[in-house]
Amino acid sequence: MAAKRKLFEDVGAVAPVAATPGLIDGRRGARRGIRVWLVAIFLLVAMMIAVGGLTRLTDSGLSITEWKPVTGALPPLSETDWVAEFEKYQASPEFQLQNSQMGLEEFKSIFWWEWGHRQLGRVIGLVWALGFVGFLAARAIPAGWNGRLLGLGALGGLQGAIGWWMVKSGFVGENVDVESYRLATHLGLAFVILGLTAWYVFLLGRSETDLMQARRAAERKLVGLSTGLMHAAFLQILLGALVAGIDAGRGFPTWPDMNGQFFPADAFYVPGRPVWAAFFENPGLVQFMHRMAGYLVLAFGMVAWLRGRQSAHGATRGAFHGVMAMLVAQVALGIATVLTAAHMDVAITHQIGAVILWVLIIRARHLAMYPVAGSIREGTA
Repeated sequence: MAAKRKLFEDVGAVAPVAATPGLIDGRRGARRGIRVWLVAIFLLVAMMIAVGGLTRLTDSGLSITEWKPVTGALPPLSETDWVAEFEKYQASPEFQLQNSQMGLEEFKSIFWWEWGHRQLGRVIGLVWALGFVGFLAARAIPAGWNGRLLGLGALGGLQGAIGWWMVKSGFVGENVDVESYRLATHLGLAFVILGLTAWYVFLLGRSETDLMQARRAAERKLVGLSTGLMHAAFLQILLGALVAGIDAGRGFPTWPDMNGQFFPADAFYVPGRPVWAAFFENPGLVQFMHRMAGYLVLAFGMVAWLRGRQSAHGATRGAFHGVMAMLVAQVALGIATVLTAAHMDVAITHQIGAVILWVLIIRARHLAMYPVAGSIREGTA
């Protein structure tokens, strides 16, 4: 039978109850270490997007005609190996219809771009696998994060398969390029992986307790606007991939008109294809959609910025200022890309600009959802 207790005995006399795992922070795990690991993956994926863009701009993507995830990590090591690899390329439509004058030395230059692109993908997969298995074995993954981190790796594996699905389309019939909608799928998934990684980095930069408290002060309208801007920017990225896939950026090197017209002539015509195919394959129509979407994203971004600059939180205001500045710069880069007929340096800068803008939008959305309380005394309010 339990002993009787005095009326006020429990005040300051009862031993503190141990925190129950799973409440608020639960198993904190190695949040800082996992964050560093994810930052490394983020930088590698951003580099992968840039290298992929250069691979496309140098017409190197179809130089390797086979998909060998393991053995393909080794490049040709002898002259005999190089000749054998070149012979495989010579059987492709791209060589026969477009590059029939190419010699072995020229082939080597485009081979190295594609090999580097694929090798970087292998490095990303290895960094993810080593980190995930290591943190998992050490039981250092915070509660609720196993599925998120595993899902990131699964998306990376899917990206590799989609990459080959894209490249394979360039060896069918008389294709001398990969199909544009497959390129858009490949690039779109790369931005999804990059965006998720950035979001996880932002979340792991603060404790679960801090995030739960900050969520109560979330600016709902601003979250909605930034979410809409994120979706609009993603659509514009996909349209940009369609432009790159059919070299539509080189056909109308004038602005604000398109070779003297607002709407390009024969926009809905693609030889031997139905009308709907023009939205993916007609250079004029695809570039027109990309231009119009760019204007809409700029307008949407201005609305989000005007709302964001009224935020009560200094960090949030700063984040939306950054988005607006980069959005204007990205539009200017897009115009420069058009006027230079997609010159390599300008075009790749435009693609890198899309990466920067994408991450800035995600960061602004994060701060709208989880605002950082500032201090009037320190001037951070």
